Amino acid sequence: MEAAVSAKRLLLLAAVVVAGGGAAYWFLSARETASAKTVRTPPPVPVALAQATMRNVPLLLEAVGRAEAYESVTLKARVDGQVAAVTFTEGQHVREGDVLVRLDPADFNARLAQAEANQARDQALLTKTHADVARYAALKDRGFVSEEKVAEVRTNEASAAATVRADQAAVDLALLQLGYATLRAPFAGVVGARLVFPGTAVKTNDTALAVVNRVRPLYVSFAVPEKHLSRLRTAMAGNALKVAVRIPGEAGQSFEGEARFIDNAVDASTGTIQMKATLPNREEKLTPGQFLNVSLVLDVARNAVTVPAEAVQQGPEGSFLFVVRPDSSVETRKVEVVATRDGLAVIGTGLQNGETVVADGQLRLTPGVRVQQAAAKDTAAPH
Repeated sequence: MEAAVSAKRLLLLAAVVVAGGGAAYWFLSARETASAKTVRTPPPVPVALAQATMRNVPLLLEAVGRAEAYESVTLKARVDGQVAAVTFTEGQHVREGDVLVRLDPADFNARLAQAEANQARDQALLTKTHADVARYAALKDRGFVSEEKVAEVRTNEASAAATVRADQAAVDLALLQLGYATLRAPFAGVVGARLVFPGTAVKTNDTALAVVNRVRPLYVSFAVPEKHLSRLRTAMAGNALKVAVRIPGEAGQSFEGEARFIDNAVDASTGTIQMKATLPNREEKLTPGQFLNVSLVLDVARNAVTVPAEAVQQGPEGSFLFVVRPDSSVETRKVEVVATRDGLAVIGTGLQNGETVVADGQLRLTPGVRVQQAAAKDTAAPH
């Protein structure tokens, strides 16, 4: 009996030991698992978040243009001669009619005097023929001269009158040539560098004497891809197209103008078409020949979904965003970017209004990672 009791006690004790060991193993295993889970779960990544919003965004077409003078003239002499005086200062503002260059007028004055002398001589002969006609007509009435003699005298009168008219033409030509010896500004503008000096011999329509540019207003010419041609014509139908012009490197200053001209042919070699905009340029801050950045509004995207431009990332398949789920984890979302302007990206497809995206800190993210809004000092950290 005692042996049987001892055996039962031993079996019960062994069972208790085994059960205790199993419980201890399960408890320790559970703690290790929980500890492992705690270690593997990373903390949320601090990032800058932004919300997609709807707004009306102008769709811009941007191009590089060059300023052109509204009018530009290279003055050349219409007569041969020698420069007597250059009366302008380089870079001077001139008004229409201001004298710029004078040629030596001595030859032209002499030609004018000669033409006027010939005219006076022939005018005297014409006066004599007038008197002859009157005298011979009276003699014919009295029967002292024949009809043929009167006709001869009348012919001499007509010839003298024609000679006087030729003399008048010669005088007019001499006056014109004398006037050509003084070169004036054809319009108000800015004169360029001195190209001739006193004593320079000039030839008719050959020697450049000065260049005058009209810079108020000013043209800006630029080329746009032909794919925008139909939209440009629609935008310009009946109205001028507003343009904004900026000087490269000076983003803070903009000049407003209007585009009214589209060329009549597409450049086959570049696939672009030439356009021109007109700027008032009242303060003359722009100069002909200067490179400029031109932007014009083709259309307005109404109720467009927008996000900060820095939120858009580029991958092998194109543009994408890190979109924040309700549980604060992120997913990558492929999107179509329609346009970018003033720090905003217009999203065509792939994103809904009100969704939250990561605007900064994307380099630390992978799909499924949890994020949180970074403090102000963290948002300035490099990503």
